[in-house]
Amino acid sequence: MVIFNNMWTLLAFTVSTTVLLLTHSCTAAKSELIVTTIKQDPYTMAKGSQLEGYCMDLLSELAKKLGFKYKVHLVKDGAYGRMDDSGSWNGMIGEVVRGEADIAVAPLTLTAAREKAVGMTKPYMQTGISILLRRDIVSQDSGFFDFLSPFSGETWFGILIAYILTAVCICIIARLSPSEWSQPENEHNNFTLLHSLWYTAGALSLQGAGPHPKSPSGRVVSCTWWLFAVVLLACYFSSLSSNQSSDSSHLMIKGFEDLANQDFIEYGTLTGSSTLAFFKNSNNPSYRRIYEHMERRKSLVSSMDEGVQRAREGNFAFIGESVSLDLAVARYCELVRAHEVIGMRGYSIVTPLGSPLLKNLSVAILQLSEAGELAYLRSKWWASSCMAHSAKASSLKAHGMKGIFLVLAVGLGIGVLLALLELTSKSRSSAQEQKKSCCSVLTQELSQRLRTSNTKRDQETSDKSKA
Repeated sequence: MVIFNNMWTLLAFTVSTTVLLLTHSCTAAKSELIVTTIKQDPYTMAKGSQLEGYCMDLLSELAKKLGFKYKVHLVKDGAYGRMDDSGSWNGMIGEVVRGEADIAVAPLTLTAAREKAVGMTKPYMQTGISILLRRDIVSQDSGFFDFLSPFSGETWFGILIAYILTAVCICIIARLSPSEWSQPENEHNNFTLLHSLWYTAGALSLQGAGPHPKSPSGRVVSCTWWLFAVVLLACYFSSLSSNQSSDSSHLMIKGFEDLANQDFIEYGTLTGSSTLAFFKNSNNPSYRRIYEHMERRKSLVSSMDEGVQRAREGNFAFIGESVSLDLAVARYCELVRAHEVIGMRGYSIVTPLGSPLLKNLSVAILQLSEAGELAYLRSKWWASSCMAHSAKASSLKAHGMKGIFLVLAVGLGIGVLLALLELTSKSRSSAQEQKKSCCSVLTQELSQRLRTSNTKRDQETSDKSKA
């Protein structure tokens, strides 16, 4: 009996050892996962003989966490995954269903139909459906400060600086020029800083504000400022009129309702995509009209790149995943995405039904999200290559008006120089009459004219105190 028990124990040990070895060999054979993917910027892109992109970085991070090796190949038919009339799947979904790949890592949208055929992890990225158009065929919402749009911010700042400098120069010339202020000790100077600012503003509005300068130097500065004002106003009203006339021919497309109610812009989406299925299965009348329009006009595109290219060419609105459209906007400055986003869904990794990898991949994705790794990858691959459009493209920049700014600067310099020459000439004449040096008389004149307090008032005060 003891011998019989020992034989059963030995047999059980042998069987369990064999099962463990077979399991280990199967695990070792499957230690290198076959991964299928599809080329689409910036998820998977070719770099020489290697592949790079958001999905490749995500796959690398998941492999580090779960400790598996992998081999990546591109899907043979270049499709994401769609079930035909016979119930068979094509694309990456079909490869996973048929066992040709262990997992699919790509921008695959989580849908009910796909969930029935394969296992799908927790979404690694949230997205929705939106519209991509050219920026110049869509009018933007009018704002309270659209009257500032003809000039850029730097141009308005330059105008402000020019205005202040001109007023200061007029005030200084009015003090230096003997023609404006012949006797500083007895006369009051009309061109104070406040009056100079008022005079300059009046000239800028073409209304005028007297009194006007009498000296040659003051008139040089005034004429230069008038020329500057005329050119500035001409550019302003020309650009403002151009913006308004162009906006009147643009369409106001904020969302899908506006898109469905117009016939000026053609629109379409990706053939066989979940976006097309969304409009096909929707009960919303506007969404149904959009689907019927795309089917009737045969405006579907075969790839994401084709849709973006048609949108760049103009008169075409591409309907697609908002995340992919954001990438197109970041790379092509002439494109803009509509604000409305519908049909929120997520991108998931695909595994066979019942695969033990599904749970582990979902947990690893959540851990990467909580650690901020997914946000980092998003910012890495969605970096914008064009400047943000804080102003309209037609806004005049400061360097586009540098000629008139240069003319103003030269006029101000000539005006101040003439005022100094006038004062020097008077000081030389006074020096000969008083038999003093020209420098001492000039210094005395400058001291009197540039003194901030009123000399006449000081003299009257001293006379009253003596009386």
